[in-house]
Amino acid sequence: MACAFSASTVSSAAAPLPSPKVSVSAPSLSFPRSFSAGKSLRLAAAAAAGGSRSARARSFVARAGSEGDLPLVGNKAPDFEAEAVFDQEFIKVKLSEYIGKKYVILFFYPLDFTFVCPTEITAFSDRYEEFEKINTEVLGVSIDSVFSHLAWVQTDRKSGGLGDLKYPLISDVTKSISKSFGVLIPDQGIALRGLFIIDKEGVIQHSTINNLAIGRSVDETLRTLQALQYVQENPDEVCPAGWKPGEKSMKPDPKGSKEKP
Repeated sequence: MACAFSASTVSSAAAPLPSPKVSVSAPSLSFPRSFSAGKSLRLAAAAAAGGSRSARARSFVARAGSEGDLPLVGNKAPDFEAEAVFDQEFIKVKLSEYIGKKYVILFFYPLDFTFVCPTEITAFSDRYEEFEKINTEVLGVSIDSVFSHLAWVQTDRKSGGLGDLKYPLISDVTKSISKSFGVLIPDQGIALRGLFIIDKEGVIQHSTINNLAIGRSVDETLRTLQALQYVQENPDEVCPAGWKPGEKSMKPDPKGSKEKP
């Protein structure tokens, strides 16, 4: 079972946890309209004929339109303020406080005391310094209470817990954060495995959403973040498939895109 409680691992200090109905088979999900393929992104106006290569490159930056349901990528991330657990203490986290300061990796997971979730949460913690070096904060979110988060952190990894983490775990008991980011499964009251990369201006530049049984890759998250930072620092270049730091980028024009590495 991908997201079922393991009651034996719950610390007695934790508040009683609900017993969610989570099916082993993939649930039939109705994704929010904001993820509809029919809603396309509007590209910024292309540079006039004869304009500079840099100007033409900037036309590849997607900006969401202003009509109807807006996609999340290309728009400001929905702000929130919520309780979280960090360093075994309760703190407040406000997303907008990172604007102008840091990039943010915001990831949602279904429930505490489950099976796939701790593999992701501890993997991001074990690699935290790599994100810290490139000015990025990591934030985890689930619909559990801060008391459940605390109990899980205080439980040793060998016993099904997380141990100490190097980033906050946010409590979304009202489910408002999961809903605003379009990852809430309404009939189950838990979130899909959504992950969002938010730049220093507070704009969502990348999102992925996995179903409950599929864990995410820290390597791919880091690679995507590095590619984002590169193109923001080099606005006349784009990154081809699988690009990694140190590899050759591309010029977004007919001639430049055909240049050999």
